Amino acid sequence: MEDFSMGARKCSTIATRPQSSHLGGPSSTRRANGADPTGSMLAIVNQKGGVGKTTTAVNVSSALASLGHRILLVDLDPQGNSTSGVGISRATIRMSMYDVLIGGDPMFHIIQPTAVERLDVAPSDVRLAGAEVELVPKIAREMKLRNAVRAVRGMYDVVIVDCPPSLGLLTVNALTAADGCLIPMQCEYYALEGISSLMTTIDLIRRHLNQDLKITGVLLTMVDARTRLSEQVAAEVKRHFGAQVLETVVPRSVRLAEAPSHGRPIFTYAPESRGAVAYLAVAREIAARVGLGSATGPGRPEAEPIVAASSEAGGDLVHG
Repeated sequence: MEDFSMGARKCSTIATRPQSSHLGGPSSTRRANGADPTGSMLAIVNQKGGVGKTTTAVNVSSALASLGHRILLVDLDPQGNSTSGVGISRATIRMSMYDVLIGGDPMFHIIQPTAVERLDVAPSDVRLAGAEVELVPKIAREMKLRNAVRAVRGMYDVVIVDCPPSLGLLTVNALTAADGCLIPMQCEYYALEGISSLMTTIDLIRRHLNQDLKITGVLLTMVDARTRLSEQVAAEVKRHFGAQVLETVVPRSVRLAEAPSHGRPIFTYAPESRGAVAYLAVAREIAARVGLGSATGPGRPEAEPIVAASSEAGGDLVHG
């Protein structure tokens, strides 16, 4: 197989390529409205750290769950921040994604419910840091996550994978298993640095491991609308990725930064903040892009979203 660290190509080549529709997994359970879960799988990926991957994973998962969809959040980052971000103490975890990928345990052994209704998590722990090395000699090492998640995909509308900030075997596993990927990009000068390497990796995954992988969206994060820099970076990202850039942007926010320290998604920590309003809008865009229908049905009232606040809710913009 070709080396995943091969030289970068121009990201516009892949960004503008027509995308195939996602393939849903088998359905073994039904939603409360009688509709089959779609089993769509979305990897949140960017090898650059600090761009909002985990914040996006936690809050998009929570928002989709609040809209009535059944969601599984898979934490593939050895730091385990998605796990703690939905209120699961890493000190209490007995089994994690390490046991699934390296030990061969079934996914349903490790999945835990969260305080958010309809949101489950497959937790991470620090042992995943060694999984990159331990996977190297394994047969079909790039397929470990795809094979493991197959048994539970049909139980969920969307499986969301929080990837580590690298293009190693854990990220390759996520992209091999996923139908699509969401790329968070910070609105700063170096936003596009390294993106060509990510595009090259996605291209290689398509050619060798997962021909149906698509770019579901590019999400601009930490946007400060008052600065010309944010405007310039946004324009440059849209020039490269076109319609793949989500309409919604996530503002730079104190509340979003504070919520993980309380082990809570933004919707239960600061439901009227700009960040909460933004991530609810992001979730709705993603639901439309992955083909999720309404989670409601005849005789069932529409699911009440957690956030019912104006985007003018103040007090959470970071200055400087």
